[in-house]
Amino acid sequence: MGALFIKTADFKLAYRLMKALRKRGIDFVQISEEGALPNDSTVWLGTPEEVEMSNVGIGVACSISEVDLSIEKALHLSTQKNPTGILAFGVDPGPRPGLAWNSDGKPIGTQQMEGVDETVDRICNLISSIQHQISVIRIGDGAPTIGARIANICLARGLIVEMVDERRTSSGVGRHEHHAAAARIARMSGERILTKRKIQPTSGEIREVQRRSRSESGGRFTLPIELAQAVAVGRLSMIEALEEYDRRRDTIV
Repeated sequence: MGALFIKTADFKLAYRLMKALRKRGIDFVQISEEGALPNDSTVWLGTPEEVEMSNVGIGVACSISEVDLSIEKALHLSTQKNPTGILAFGVDPGPRPGLAWNSDGKPIGTQQMEGVDETVDRICNLISSIQHQISVIRIGDGAPTIGARIANICLARGLIVEMVDERRTSSGVGRHEHHAAAARIARMSGERILTKRKIQPTSGEIREVQRRSRSESGGRFTLPIELAQAVAVGRLSMIEALEEYDRRRDTIV
């Protein structure tokens, strides 16, 4: 993959793009709005108005609020000679899910997410940004409750969902390397899920959440079952649950 080009007169947009590209270790070249591109197949990023007005290169419209998505689209255009057949996503479920996506088996990106809803929103945004024929979401079975919730949300949004046996993905992956496990999950076909799954945290999962709540609060709190269940299914993060419990205690006092 060659360098991506930033070709815009919008200083703020150029700054955000450069910052995001440097953070991800992606080579780029910044040129002026009137600057010449190396050839007609060069991928460049600019404002929607600049891309619409231009007839050179392959312009990718970008706004400050969608820098990451625009970069994903530009990367895809710069690395793919042919349109994507299968756009596959791998999800390593947990309180902070790992996410990875590939194009016909070729890795495109990975990301550590902060919650269930954010993960599905990210998947949907990428699906709308990358041209493809079929998309599939593959979810590991290592955290059944959160995995089921992710699967149910994806099914509700009309997405194709498969459940993957994580025992085939764990070799060589560190305990906390969720994005690496997600990358392996994305490459493996699984069992097609057609109907929503029942979400009911086990007593063991709830006890583990309560144990973590004591550890993360420095021994001050143990979450009640209601809030521990919300964390177990991914409806609340641990921080959100602890803050909610603290607010309730203050109200009672």
